[in-house]
Parts: sequence; structure tokens; C-alpha cells
Amino acid sequence: MQAHTLDGHLGRPVEIDLCPACHVFWFDQRESLQLAPGGTLRLFQVIGAEATAPRQTLSPVTKCPRCHSQLVPTHDIQRNVAFQYRRCPHGHGRLTTYFDFLREKSFIRPLSAEQLQDLRKNVQSVNCSNCGAPIDLATASTCAHCGSPLSMLDLKQAGDLVAQLQKADASGHTIDPALPLRLE
Repeated sequence: MQAHTLDGHLGRPVEIDLCPACHVFWFDQRESLQLAPGGTLRLFQVIGAEATAPRQTLSPVTKCPRCHSQLVPTHDIQRNVAFQYRRCPHGHGRLTTYFDFLREKSFIRPLSAEQLQDLRKNVQSVNCSNCGAPIDLATASTCAHCGSPLSMLDLKQAGDLVAQLQKADASGHTIDPALPLRLE
């Protein structure tokens, strides 16, 4: 694992760990939520830079880097998009693949039923974007190996999200002198 210090909310740095070989992030406790927009953009850049790099298959049994307990597979939802990660049963943090981080941040979304039908007309099988296992489209719409549903990168959605993060990052570095009066 490699440590990376990123921008957090209120100017607090957030140090996360990542494994470029496995394409995963380790977030201690709520670090994913503590990232400022600039920190999230930086992780998007890391993912993009390593997108074509070979990755090691993630072991089915993973351990917490803090207490060495076996991590528990967990399913979650954010903005109507389901994603998964492996969490420490003692609350030390979670291991998230690059793919599921992109899903959590609404950068990637599941295919609609109509999009899935169109894909099946033209393609027989695809590789899972999360783990790389083959998915036979004639019989499945989720990966039998890791359970990830077929998803797509919506370029318009991704562009809008990046623009929102850039705008929020730019405005996050200014201080409104009237804020105390407005809060009062």
C-alpha cells in the first residue's frame, strides 16, 4: 500500500492508502466522506493514470491493515447507485476497488434494461470492469465472480460531475467574510 495525502474538508488533509497493483483504496473510517472535491478529483486522476496498468486479482480473503481481522463484504447505495466494498468488522475502515469508488461517486452507473438488451444484440460476452472475469451476456447481467452489475461510463454524467467538483474545489478555497453574520 502507498500513502497519499489529499485535500479534505475544512482544509484538513486526508491520508488514504492505495494499492496500484490491486486497484484498491483503503479508507480509514470515514475518509471517503472527508475528501474535499479536489481530493476526489485527484483520486479520479490516479484511477485514470492506472486504468490500463495490469492488476492483480484481489484475494477472496482480505485482512484489515490495522487489526488484521478478515474484511466483511458490504453492499451500499449512494445516489441510487449500488456499490460494494470490504469493511473491517471493528470499524477501522474499508477496502474499495477503483471501480466501486467510481460507482460510489456516480461516475459510473448501471446499465438500464434497454441498454442491456441493445448490448446483448451486438456482444456475446464482456469482461467485468471490477474484477476482469468474463460475463456471458446471454445468461447474466452481473459478474458471477464478484457480483458487480454491468455498468457504463456515462460521459455526460462524468463531465458534469467533474465540472461540479472543480467548481466546488475552486469555491472551497475562498472565505466569505459575511459568513458569521449570516449564520447568526
